[in-house]
Amino acid sequence: MQDWVIGLFENYRETAILISVLLNVAISILGVVPSVFLTAANIIVFGPVGGTMISIAGEAAGAVVSFALYRKGFKRWAGKRLPEKRWIHKLLNARGKDAFLMILALRILPFAPSGLVTFAAAIGSVGAVAFTLASTIGKIPALMIESYSVYQVTEWTFQGKIILVVFSLGIILIGLKNKKK
Repeated sequence: MQDWVIGLFENYRETAILISVLLNVAISILGVVPSVFLTAANIIVFGPVGGTMISIAGEAAGAVVSFALYRKGFKRWAGKRLPEKRWIHKLLNARGKDAFLMILALRILPFAPSGLVTFAAAIGSVGAVAFTLASTIGKIPALMIESYSVYQVTEWTFQGKIILVVFSLGIILIGLKNKKK
């Protein structure tokens, strides 16, 4: 997938940034597709700084568009269909400063599912401006960490090798934990 995106960027150089942002929006709307391959393509084509900035812009745009679509289409339908997670129900009822801080914290946490955070915020009581600001600010540190990691892995540095080993061990531990259940 990453190679296809890189080829797309190279074939359409003059609109590559727009294509990247639109791909990020599509990924955000789907809510379950990881965007790490797009971050990697951005870094490879636009460099570490430019690629990170484009990824931040794309992720922010994707979150805002997803929030608007989810709010319009799912607010009445989904209230009783969300997973039984305490943080989801807190986010559904959060307003103002509490909503802002909760979204900010959830965006910074690397393991909070981005699509679920957006969905819960959209069908809850969170205002669009608070969501947009908290989501964008919260994504910056997470994307910087992701960009750094992707860059190290794609350059095959010592840090990149360590990142891959730690990631692999994490996957193995999650697999073993799920197997015990």
